[in-house]
Amino acid sequence: MFCGFGAVVLLVLIINSNAVKHRKEVFDDLRGEVDRLEILVEKGKKNLVEVKNSLDAVDREIVITRGLSEEVVAKITTTREELARARNSSVARKADVKKLESDLKALEKQEKIMGRKAAAAANRGRKVNRFTGDGRRQYLTGLRLGGKRVLILLDSSASMLDSTIVNVIRRRNMGKKEKMSAPKWRRARRTVDWLVANLPPTSKLQVYGFNTSARSVLKESDGQWIAATDSATIKKLTAAVHRLVPEKGTSLENAFLAARAMQPPPDNILLITDGLPTQGKNRPRSSSVSGSARVRLFNQALRIRPPVPINTILFPMEGDPMAAALYWKLAVDSRGSFLTPSSDWP
Repeated sequence: MFCGFGAVVLLVLIINSNAVKHRKEVFDDLRGEVDRLEILVEKGKKNLVEVKNSLDAVDREIVITRGLSEEVVAKITTTREELARARNSSVARKADVKKLESDLKALEKQEKIMGRKAAAAANRGRKVNRFTGDGRRQYLTGLRLGGKRVLILLDSSASMLDSTIVNVIRRRNMGKKEKMSAPKWRRARRTVDWLVANLPPTSKLQVYGFNTSARSVLKESDGQWIAATDSATIKKLTAAVHRLVPEKGTSLENAFLAARAMQPPPDNILLITDGLPTQGKNRPRSSSVSGSARVRLFNQALRIRPPVPINTILFPMEGDPMAAALYWKLAVDSRGSFLTPSSDWP
């Protein structure tokens, strides 16, 4: 009996030892996981502190700039008072008056500069990219630039070389350098730069060039969305736009097919073009296209357009009178917008 009882006790001790060992291993695994999560939490706290420090630095710069602006305003007020006293005083010398007027102009100029700096500091971080045009107009009224996924469709057909048929034919036979320097094509490229620079930081975008076919101007990003905050890729994208050479005909149908093929699809389209399409999905048999045929090709492309707002920026082309009316109707039907900017924009 004692031998049997001892065997049972020994068996219980062995089983209990294995259970304790197993619990220790599980405890060690859980402790390791806890340590890893604590490291991740510390990294997150560190990143949060860095972001808060950046915001505090911007706020301090705004406060400093506003303080300097208020100081300049106070100096202007004092100078104006001195100028008034000098003018009203019978013993004031003309030289003193001229000096005060000169000081006043200098201070007013400084106030304008400080005001611009304050506005720039307040808006810092809201615009991811920057664009400065040559003309006086730096805006487009009524253009819808929002959206989570914005697709810019840039017409890169030969007609984008000029606004008249004769000059298009003449430039089409020139070299690459002359085509790239065409004023109309430069405006189209600057328009893309302006649009990219003014998109919300929360947006993703893509730029497709289209003539007889459609593809991303940056080949390695074809079919992919690029975050507006990805400055390095955005620079590559805009640089690729400036390397495009206008050529061939215009297929709006293929542009819409490319837009529909993107996954996830765009929720806003910005279309830059100069007129109605000259072909459908496939190359036409004839080398010339009549006005009625171009209207038919346009309506054919509308059958497959993506169900999103389409905002058209039109650079009118000679001999295409129906383009403005049809693109305006497209804007109304798609709840987008239609614009024909002035020649000095952007």
